Order: sequence, then structure tokens, then C-alpha cells
Amino acid sequence: MENRNNITEFFLLGLSQKKQIELLCFLLFLFCYIAILIENLLVMISLTCSQLINQPMYFFLSYLSLSDLCYTSTVTPKLIIDLLAEKKTISYNGCMTQLFTMHFFGGIEVFILTGMAYDRYVAISKPLHYTVIMSRQKCDVIIAASCAGGFLHSFGQFLLTIFLPYCGPNEIDHYFCDVYPLLKLACIDTSRIGLLVIANSGLMGLVTFVVLLISYTVILYTVKSYSAENRHKALSTCSSHITVVVLFFVPLLFIYIRPATTLPEDKVFALFYTIIAPMLNPLIYTLRNTEIKNAIKKLWFRIIQSKEINGKTP
Repeated sequence: MENRNNITEFFLLGLSQKKQIELLCFLLFLFCYIAILIENLLVMISLTCSQLINQPMYFFLSYLSLSDLCYTSTVTPKLIIDLLAEKKTISYNGCMTQLFTMHFFGGIEVFILTGMAYDRYVAISKPLHYTVIMSRQKCDVIIAASCAGGFLHSFGQFLLTIFLPYCGPNEIDHYFCDVYPLLKLACIDTSRIGLLVIANSGLMGLVTFVVLLISYTVILYTVKSYSAENRHKALSTCSSHITVVVLFFVPLLFIYIRPATTLPEDKVFALFYTIIAPMLNPLIYTLRNTEIKNAIKKLWFRIIQSKEINGKTP
């Protein structure tokens, strides 16, 4: 990754300049990151070790947990370390790598959420043909397409920033490397590039969000004709999905759908889709889902039983 300018590293201004606030944020986000690791790993392992993984909804959910884990790990560990550091620096190559990986896993998550909405649409609108339409082969194709879509999106963002000349200053008013803060540091007029960023991130997020809202509206209209029990079950599942979608997309659209400007509120909104959403997603899906809770209980029962057997073995 060749640096064609005189900047070799960037200084991250972070969330706050006050030590007391930084210490409080360190404890808070350390707790959040540990919770993210435990929750998402627990969901992934529980689903993989149970028969639920053969069902498309849980197959997608396991990959959503994986993408959540990878996505937040591109940003959160660096944020936690920087909250205790005197100088919050990141190398030029490290900055570009962080930007690429964050948008890569973020893009994958966007497309997986779309795949999950499609799965629910088929399950509710065409229940008799569900197993045929949502075959394992179709699910594998959706995951592969999500990865390809995430790569194309991320590569586009990467190209928009890697060739920009950065002459100084080199202070990024954020806690991670992102496109808009980097455009602000470029030595050239970036108004046209800003429009490309909107087309890449903003419009992609907006179109996906609208498609998701339309699909869930159709689902909610369809379940009106269901029996009370089936309607309650369908609404319970869809309400979980809608909550996850809103938590992820609304702050994301606030940042990327407008012209290439940075606002003080951006850092707070970015916390929602980089830390808060990955932490709440497993809770939203598991607290209202009896099957997942049973899968987790069975996993713990097997672990405890295995330890007891090993403990009794001479």
C-alpha cells in the first residue's frame, strides 16, 4: 500500500479530550466489547452445534453474528486502547486497512440483513414452497453474494481515499478512520468525491433500507389473514428483525446520506452501528426466541455433562 504524500500517520482526536470521560468510556466500551464477544460467540456456537443451523433463518443469524463480531473488532479494540493512550495515532497503512475492513464487514452485514428479510418474506408469503425456495444452496449463494457485495462496496470506498494527497494537518476528528473525516484532510477539492461516497454508501444504505421496509410491510400485511397464534409468532420474529434494521440503518443513513461534511454528532451516531447494534443484536434475537434459548441451554448442558464425565474418569 504505497503512500504518495508526506503523511505517514494520523492522530485520532477520539471521543473526548477529558481524561475522566475517557476513563469512563474505557470501562464502558471494554464491558461492551466483552459482551459482544461472549454473546455473538455463544449464538454462533449454539446454532452450529444444534439442528437449528439447517433452518435458513438461523443459518443467516449465525453469519450475522460472525459479521457483527468481525465488524466491531475492526474499530472497538483500537478505540479501547486509545482511550488510555496519551497519543492516539494510527499509521497511514493501518488507517486505510481499518477503513477497508470496516466497510467490508459492514457491507456484508447490510446484505445479510437483506437476505434475512427475503427469507422471512418467503416463509410468510409462500409457506408451502418455503423449503424448496430457501434451499441450502440458495442460502449459500446469498451469503456468497453478501461477501461479494461487501467487497465491492469496500473496495469502492478504498479507491476513493487511497489516491488522495494528504499534506497536513493529519488530525482525524473521529475515533476511527472513515471516508468523510479523511476527505476533510485531503489537499484537493473533494466535492465530487463526496458525491461518489454518497452514491456508494448513502444510496446503497438508503435503497437497502427502503427495500427492507417494503418487504416487512408486505409481511405485516400478509399476516393479517393468519390465525392469532401464527400471527403472534410471525410478528414476534419480524419485530426482532425490524428493531435490528432500525438500530443499524438510521444512524448509518444520518452520516452517509448527506453531503461530505463532518458533524460533532457523527461520533455518537457511529457508536450505534459500530458497538451498540452488534451488542444488542444477539439479545434482540435470543430474548424473544425460545428455540435459540433452548439451543443455548442444551449447549451448556453438554459442556457441564462433559466436564462431569471427564472429572469422574480416573
